[in-house]
Amino acid sequence: MDYNGSDTLPGPRAEDHLPHTAQVAAKIVVVGGFGVGKTTMVGSVSEIRPLTTEETMTQAGIGIDDNYGSESKTATTVAMDFGRISITDQLVLYLFGTPGQQRFWFLWNGLFEGALGAVVLADTRRLEVSFDVMGRLEERGVPFVVAVNSFPDAPRYPLPELRSALDLSEEIPMVECDVRRRASSRDVLLTLMRYLHSLTMTGSLR
Repeated sequence: MDYNGSDTLPGPRAEDHLPHTAQVAAKIVVVGGFGVGKTTMVGSVSEIRPLTTEETMTQAGIGIDDNYGSESKTATTVAMDFGRISITDQLVLYLFGTPGQQRFWFLWNGLFEGALGAVVLADTRRLEVSFDVMGRLEERGVPFVVAVNSFPDAPRYPLPELRSALDLSEEIPMVECDVRRRASSRDVLLTLMRYLHSLTMTGSLR
């Protein structure tokens, strides 16, 4: 019996059902350091109620977790975030947000399995974290785009300067975004899909 005393378990909401027109599904991972906006991005763009595994931060993380720029953050993802978005009537993306704290990065390998591509969220206050993130994706052979999340109190730099600072090759797309806005997050995913399509056309993606 469920909590209402009924003999049946509550099923998924109508809006959570996969569209009957869907023909292709792709797994996308959203990665980045602690507090860069991964959970917010998945939540803002998902057409279904997102699954989150956030836990309250405790004293145990002091001296271990780097929360510079996110000192007011009280919860952190300890496993993954999950959401879904229909890019077209036929194409559906399953979004997996990774935990940002480095002590949970061992979980990334499992989340990378079967991923078609990735979004690397970057924070200009902690740009150096992106090097490790991009390195892990390159080791796994997962194509990615870099999205610079625009925090109100973060310094702003021209994208060419950020590209140079990250030593990012010209062919890898780099965009600015505000992950709180659904349209902005969706544009990042569209940028990734266009990039993956270009790799397919050149034979770089198999």
